[in-house]
Amino acid sequence: MDAYEHCSRTVRDLDRDRYIADLFAPAPVRKHLFALHAFNAEVARIRDTVSDPVLGEIRLQWWRDALLAGGGGHPVATALIETIRTFALPLAGFEGLLDARVFDLYDDQMPTVGDLEGYAGETSSALIQLGAIVLAGGHDPRVATAVGHAGVAYAMTGLMRALPIHAARGQCYLPADIGAAHGFDRQTLTRGQPTPELLMALADMRRIAREHLATAMPEIAALPVSLKPAFLPAALVGPVLDRMDRPGYDPFSGRNDLLPWRRQWILWRAAHRW
Repeated sequence: MDAYEHCSRTVRDLDRDRYIADLFAPAPVRKHLFALHAFNAEVARIRDTVSDPVLGEIRLQWWRDALLAGGGGHPVATALIETIRTFALPLAGFEGLLDARVFDLYDDQMPTVGDLEGYAGETSSALIQLGAIVLAGGHDPRVATAVGHAGVAYAMTGLMRALPIHAARGQCYLPADIGAAHGFDRQTLTRGQPTPELLMALADMRRIAREHLATAMPEIAALPVSLKPAFLPAALVGPVLDRMDRPGYDPFSGRNDLLPWRRQWILWRAAHRW
């Protein structure tokens, strides 16, 4: 199988939002966005494929070495390295993403909102930035404000969507400072209890995500149409948060996400209206 075709299938199977968004990019560069997002998907699932955090760190180091050496034998690495060379993508963006993903391997609680925003910036925002460079033909489009805030809004919303999964394996991305402000006990996560304290802390998280989205949207609206596919997943943030704002919200229920057809429709509408 062609390396780029492998990337396309990986993103389709593991990151449906970005896969659909990438389909709205021009055909000549679409495969390169698939390469970026397949790399992210592979790295994001490392915790699920290893039995020990140390083994996960070894896998992350393998990716660092592969990018620096310009090879590695993995089809995603092959496609990604060609994409990096074609568009002169900065390796620092990939290194920052890999460094941030170390947090995923352990069960430490996210310390502060600032730490969470930094994590989101190094992962979600970095992907948008790299995608925008690809869409700009290898030039830095200088859209840092839109990139930063859109990435943080999307990442924070995604972490709340995934809260049942993270809670089941002992992870806690809810910042400790928000938890402390509402008297949230982290142990309620592992017990799957939607206590008032947890619900108030998550309401704070949604407020912060909305603030980032509100800052990003005017910037996104002013972007050239050619760059907007990189930002399309952010169109899902508002509708997902609205669903979580409904009375009776239970973060552990598994019924808080949008149906697949609705997610696809939202992305299609944003691609034609933004």
